[in-house]
Amino acid sequence: MPKVIDHDQRRRDILQVTWSLITEGGLEVATMREIARRAGFANGALKHYFPGKDDIILGTYQMALDFMNDHVLSTVGDRRGIAALETMCLTVLPLDAEGASASRVLLSFWERAVSSPPLHDVYLEHLATWRGSLARYLQEGREDGDIRTDRPDAELIDEIMVTAIGATVMSLVAPSLYSPELQRQHVTALLRQLGQSGA
Repeated sequence: MPKVIDHDQRRRDILQVTWSLITEGGLEVATMREIARRAGFANGALKHYFPGKDDIILGTYQMALDFMNDHVLSTVGDRRGIAALETMCLTVLPLDAEGASASRVLLSFWERAVSSPPLHDVYLEHLATWRGSLARYLQEGREDGDIRTDRPDAELIDEIMVTAIGATVMSLVAPSLYSPELQRQHVTALLRQLGQSGA
């Protein structure tokens, strides 16, 4: 009998190899030749699973976003309001090895997304999902009486997102200056402000 090939698993393997290459040396290292070599394929065989490199990059990018989204959801769990907000803020930061790996992949893609409409659109969808979760947690926090600031939620969401993205970049390019402990302190300070009436 001919060998049954699991094409979906092969695609996942290719994306995982691409992820590893990007975390090791950035997008420049993830050439089609090197992806094929690492994944155990002959040159040119990747086209049976992906039309081209852009499709592999997009798939890897989506895998990084899915990892972060799933990680946030599983970590937040049944928490609500300010507790869910704190958990989400800490979870999206690269505070451990897995988070740092995902963040390195995203950092490599951000620049490419500027000139790639497909990557740009995928990231905008991710941001919309992120904003929706933050809006829900803020509303719950106000209902619970834990969030008393007069600042509008849209403004708070912008601040949280800019803080998290900036922290991600700084922790990767200057880890000696922006440690995990400092990132946690910033989250704590931000959440403290939310509980202050008139802040």
